[in-house]
Amino acid sequence: MGANNGKQCGSEGKGSSSISSDVSSSTDHTSTKAPRNVATSEDSDLSMRTLSTPSPALILSPSSSPLSPSAIINGSSTSSSSVTGETVAMVHAPPGSLPHARMRAWPRPTKEQLPPIELLPDHVFLTIFSHLPTNQLCRCARVCRRWYNLAWDPRLWRTIRLTGELLHADRALRILTRRLCQDTPNVCLMLEAVVASGCRRLTDRGLHTVAQCCPELRRLEVASCYNVSNEAVFDVVSRCPNLEHLDVSGCSKVTCISLTRDVSLKLAPMHGQQICIRYLDMTDCFALEDEGLHTIAAHCTQLTHLYLRRCTRLTDEGLRCLVLYCPGVRELSVSDCRFISDFGLREIAKLEGRLRYLSVAHCGRITDVGVRYIAKYCGKLRYLNARGCEGLTDHGLEHLAKNCPRLKSLDIGKCPLVSDAGLELLALNCFNLKRLSLKACESITGRGLQIVAANCFDLQLLNVQDCDVPLEALCFVKRHCKRCVIEHTNPAFF
Repeated sequence: MGANNGKQCGSEGKGSSSISSDVSSSTDHTSTKAPRNVATSEDSDLSMRTLSTPSPALILSPSSSPLSPSAIINGSSTSSSSVTGETVAMVHAPPGSLPHARMRAWPRPTKEQLPPIELLPDHVFLTIFSHLPTNQLCRCARVCRRWYNLAWDPRLWRTIRLTGELLHADRALRILTRRLCQDTPNVCLMLEAVVASGCRRLTDRGLHTVAQCCPELRRLEVASCYNVSNEAVFDVVSRCPNLEHLDVSGCSKVTCISLTRDVSLKLAPMHGQQICIRYLDMTDCFALEDEGLHTIAAHCTQLTHLYLRRCTRLTDEGLRCLVLYCPGVRELSVSDCRFISDFGLREIAKLEGRLRYLSVAHCGRITDVGVRYIAKYCGKLRYLNARGCEGLTDHGLEHLAKNCPRLKSLDIGKCPLVSDAGLELLALNCFNLKRLSLKACESITGRGLQIVAANCFDLQLLNVQDCDVPLEALCFVKRHCKRCVIEHTNPAFF
């Protein structure tokens, strides 16, 4: 086997590159002529039908040649960054498998002549390949027949991870899913996660491909893919009943998460189907409104993690609907939602002991009243971010300290009404505090820091930037909290 591999590696240079097909388009401002040995897009479909095992190598230069094992070891592989303004995906046959390719007869190498990497057993290769992103895994498939077979081991393809703003993500997903559907026609049963965050050329067409071919999908991340719309998201959640993790942050066209109309009508006699999503990130989905949040809550009743940062159109009414339908929420962020007030926190407090994480940063309408509701009913709270809530005072901090003794992380930066008195109450009740941010708290002095350091020995991070605290207080914290990282703006302390 080792000798054959050496022979195949030597002859692969002409074999696979001669039938590589350019299946992506360049950017608008770049005009490149296809190489002579590159087929048209129509030919690529024919190649995939005639070849039993096509392999895409994503984000490659059209002129890049297949790699040898020794080239990869020595780090001499061609970098995709050499192509400016263009992203190319390649489809080719297994190295050395083409009947019409000109193959030079190389002498069979002995075991001593093989590259050291070829002596590794298959399970070691699989372990190495399991740490590679999708595009690099496809590059490895071009080295030789052995690497090709290992690179397409089903155990390596539970996740597709695409990166690059210029990558033609729609075409890449179509090629990859078609290859992964080879053993189970039209259905890719092993694929459980698709991560394409930052692929700005991803559109609804790519997500429709995923929805049609990947019924076992459990995780989908398309953050900052601003061409994705409601229609494609609806299609995915309707066709992938096991989907649990969905990240559409930065997708400004997404305003709701729901089933398609056809699926809803089909399931009407059964009173509809509940979506199994537990983790949902809709950060920076600026168009999301209370009505959309109501629909999300009504369909995604199993939500436990929900992030709605900078969804600036949401109000307290949306939070009321959320708590009504999703009583199991453990982590919730409504940071920078300027219409959220104490009434919204009163609704959130109905989550009671299930709530562990809450971020209401820069919600200017929140005061001690809302924090008191959270402290009274959510006694198992571990994390609270109230940065920029200028209505928070020592009274609110007192209720929080006495009712949430398990608090581990607290951010009350830019709360000018919080003083040393509030810090003292916090230090005397929350001994497990590990992270504390007091950035730009104008009323904090060195006395408050010393009380915190004397009682919270496990403190790991303290942010006192833009606070008027003396050098002696910072040194006191450093002596009592050995593992604490202090973020400060005092040039005398280092």
